[in-house]
Amino acid sequence: MILEIKTYFLKEKDEDLGDLAAGLILDFFLEKLAPHAYNQGVYDSYKYMSERTEDLLGILK
Repeated sequence: MILEIKTYFLKEKDEDLGDLAAGLILDFFLEKLAPHAYNQGVYDSYKYMSERTEDLLGILK
């Protein structure tokens, strides 16, 4: 990811970032986005399991 961040900044902003700067940007976005991605994963898993449980209970009827 560090290389991708450096490449993006060079291409889009014409700014040559070092590894430390790119790493700090990565850390920032991971810190801000990770909780949202985790919560979405939990919700998607819950929804999937709920649907499968309903399918299973449908067999009993």
